[in-house]
Amino acid sequence: MITVGEILQKQRLKKNLTISDIEKKTKIRAKYLLALEKNNFSFFSSKIYIIGVIKNYSRILGLDEKKVLAVFIRDYEKKEEISFKKKINEDYLKPEAKKILRVIFIFLGTIFLIYFFYQIYIYFSPPKLEILSPKQTVFKTEEKIKIIGKTDKEALIIIGNQRIYQNKEGVFEYDFPLKKGENILKIELTGVNGRKSIIEKKYIKEL
Repeated sequence: MITVGEILQKQRLKKNLTISDIEKKTKIRAKYLLALEKNNFSFFSSKIYIIGVIKNYSRILGLDEKKVLAVFIRDYEKKEEISFKKKINEDYLKPEAKKILRVIFIFLGTIFLIYFFYQIYIYFSPPKLEILSPKQTVFKTEEKIKIIGKTDKEALIIIGNQRIYQNKEGVFEYDFPLKKGENILKIELTGVNGRKSIIEKKYIKEL
């Protein structure tokens, strides 16, 4: 039975495309594309992220994303299946035990719903950015300043048409030249879900 990874890899090779080609077209890092082709779902942080990557990958390859997702869901759910050796019969439970179990099930269900909607929120949200340094925005003699920022470790960072790479903690550095007067630093972030955010910071060099 063919897997989702085999479908994507076969179509990619059919179109004579490399992983690097797909990375450039989708803005998705090569390591995630390779993991998907190998059906290594545990490499991703959540099921929602995998779905986002599959959709983008399928579109680039000209595949029907719904059919590809159907194959993925089939494979993914097989790995999530849990077989129980014993089944508890409620008839043997005391009323007090039934109440405790009911409370536990409600609690677990609530936790699951909170987690589910939180993952949905993360998926549809663009990457966030925190400027760690410099804290001041006005300078006197500096010709350039070192911008140190932090964002999602999976995000694609573009500054001045230049791709910037972050470390495993999501921290990146960029030398920003200053001219006299007002200087606008524009940072474009693209998440693994394809969502984008553009952040502009104003730095002033005194005349």
